[in-house]
Amino acid sequence: MAKYGGGFGGGFGGGNMNQMMAQARKMQQDLQRAQEELAESEVVGTAGGVVEIVMTGDKKVVSVSIEPEAVDPEDVEMLEDLIVAAFNSALDEVDKLSAELLGPMAGMLGGIR
Repeated sequence: MAKYGGGFGGGFGGGNMNQMMAQARKMQQDLQRAQEELAESEVVGTAGGVVEIVMTGDKKVVSVSIEPEAVDPEDVEMLEDLIVAAFNSALDEVDKLSAELLGPMAGMLGGIR
């Protein structure tokens, strides 16, 4: 019959458990700080030099700017395409910023998008 030590000290590296828990708490605090910084950051996505979308790092649209020359009543589809392109550009910028701020911790979040 196998004999096991009592508690976490018996064969489970009990002294290291506190160190592991401290590291986990620090990682969680670092992740939270990075997420807060990301949410407070703003990125800009543009399309055609005539549409600009400002978005926060947590993917909330702050503003949309459209130059007058982009507004052609005869070609509304072009304006719609420019807005979609600017929005997607802003999302790409958020993804880049997320990777920069969160680095290896990003995997802990799963997919934000």
